Amino acid sequence: MWEGIATALSALSLTFAVLGVVLGVIIGAIPGLTATFGIALLIPVTFLMAPEHGMIMLAGIYAGAIYGGSISAILLNIPGTPASIVS
Repeated sequence: MWEGIATALSALSLTFAVLGVVLGVIIGAIPGLTATFGIALLIPVTFLMAPEHGMIMLAGIYAGAIYGGSISAILLNIPGTPASIVS
């Protein structure tokens, strides 16, 4: 268990998490592009990574895209994704 926590909190893992969130916010802020599309678009980037780093990056992309979808829903009043309809 401690080894998994140490891997998740390593500098490289946190770098991939931040990179995934930034890319996810950019993709999610564009109306019509969903979190699923962002993950499908960026899966080839993870092929050369270690599996744990790839999963951390994909989780960051998903979380960032869900947050990014609310940006266009609030600022432009256009819910670009189904998750941001309530915003």
